Amino acid sequence: MLRRQYVRLVAVDEELAWYDDQLKHDTRQDAVCQRLLKIPGFGPIVSKAVKSWMGDGKQFAHGRDASAALGLVPKQFSTGGRNVLLGITKQGDPYVRGLVIHGARAAVRCAAGKDDRLHQWINRLVATRGVNKATVALANKLIRIAWAIITRGENYCVKPSIAA
Repeated sequence: MLRRQYVRLVAVDEELAWYDDQLKHDTRQDAVCQRLLKIPGFGPIVSKAVKSWMGDGKQFAHGRDASAALGLVPKQFSTGGRNVLLGITKQGDPYVRGLVIHGARAAVRCAAGKDDRLHQWINRLVATRGVNKATVALANKLIRIAWAIITRGENYCVKPSIAA
């Protein structure tokens, strides 16, 4: 009985490896995904999912709109000149939002030894707000960057630190 289960496990692992190879091949063939791969926290799965979710990005006027559609911006409650920002709205596609947040979590974890502007911002945010809030804030920023890359056809470039 254990032998049969082991054979099934090996077959499933081989099938998953085939799907991984297909995804990597598709990502290599797609120019937009190639540009998205340069963003910290974006791998083949996240790049393909964000590109599929966003399309050409023209439905969003700004990167903030894309981030809001994915549910990565704080919910606002404003009355009488008093603005209250609540937690993230969690609107939009939960699968894509989860992938982006997991990618951001990986980027936050690796940010400690890096010296560019984005990673310095992440490190300051982790120190002041904590890891979880920094992760969601970075996910918000990454979707905005992805929107700019998709809609404008730009490449992601690492900006050096200001204090050099």
